[in-house]
Amino acid sequence: MKLLSSSTKRSVAAALILSAAAFGATAAAQLRAPRGAASAPAPAASQPAGASAEDAAANAQKAAGGALAAAGWLVLLDRRDWGRAWETSSGVFRSTVPLATWMDGIPKVREPLGKLVERSQAEAVYKTTLQGRPDGEYASVIFDCKFENKQVQEIVTTVREPDGKWRVTGYSTR
Repeated sequence: MKLLSSSTKRSVAAALILSAAAFGATAAAQLRAPRGAASAPAPAASQPAGASAEDAAANAQKAAGGALAAAGWLVLLDRRDWGRAWETSSGVFRSTVPLATWMDGIPKVREPLGKLVERSQAEAVYKTTLQGRPDGEYASVIFDCKFENKQVQEIVTTVREPDGKWRVTGYSTR
């Protein structure tokens, strides 16, 4: 394995954080209510206008499946099992974020937070489109988290892959 200089490592880490921040902004934009919308609590899953109760239930179930996969994946991050988290992420994630980049960058994002104290799901939204991604089935999930050193929101976006399994395709904190 080729060793990277410290300046190269900093550049790679910065690129990972910037790409995660850009993806997080995209995911957050997908979760926000349109301007002028009432500020009521967010539903568990986003529903198109005129959606039937059956469609709403199906979409809520899909959002719940994506949220369950996201929560399980976060346990790997909590355990500092960076490699396993990368291995179990979506094909798009693995092709976009090389393993070496992930292994160098994710500890720099997570370690300053300290150990997890508490995490609760704040919102899960099911979508069939996500900016910058091909059409598919996505669930963007926001978790309110309290760590030893900081409180953050973790945004995890999952995609349902062709084998029917939900896998993480994006992660960021804010």
